[in-house]
Amino acid sequence: MSEVKISAATRTEFGKGAARRIRREDKVPGVLYGHGSDPLHLTLPGHDLLMALRTPNVLIALDIDGKTNELAIPKAVQRDPLKGFLEHVDLLLVKRGEKVTVEIPVHTEGELAPGGYLLEHVLNALPVEAEATHIPESVTVSVEGLEAGASIHAKDIKLPKGTTLAVEEDAVVLQVLAAQAEEAPEGEEAAEEETAAEA
Repeated sequence: MSEVKISAATRTEFGKGAARRIRREDKVPGVLYGHGSDPLHLTLPGHDLLMALRTPNVLIALDIDGKTNELAIPKAVQRDPLKGFLEHVDLLLVKRGEKVTVEIPVHTEGELAPGGYLLEHVLNALPVEAEATHIPESVTVSVEGLEAGASIHAKDIKLPKGTTLAVEEDAVVLQVLAAQAEEAPEGEEAAEEETAAEA
């Protein structure tokens, strides 16, 4: 996985007013924490950060004040609920070779068996443990030909080398459901008619 380099500056102003001023300059307030060190309050460039966060679990190489370089992964991102712009980001400090637990998106390929079946994503993301510098962007699972009642468990998903599950092996990730039967409303109507006749 590629690293995204972002220049960051330490910040000494806190509170809502300071955060608003930072955002007006198209920057995002953030906190870098981990490895038992004191949290470091940062200001990050809004556009660069937004582009970086398009990649799940992106590895960010931070150049802080032009003095120190740190590796981090995003842990919590707050966005404006209406406009969608970034309000705040929490970054977790990581080291090369260190294992981290993250959630990676689960993508599917192939077509279910004919019959109008529905595919339910029980887990939209799969918890895994991977080296901080080798976090897979996603996993792809084939659902080709699956019928109602079929399910795919965590242990059935092929993970890249060096990545292990951070969830029970038997956890259901995907399952195939039968399409809703259209007879149900008719059955309800019949029941209603019987009730009306009894009255």
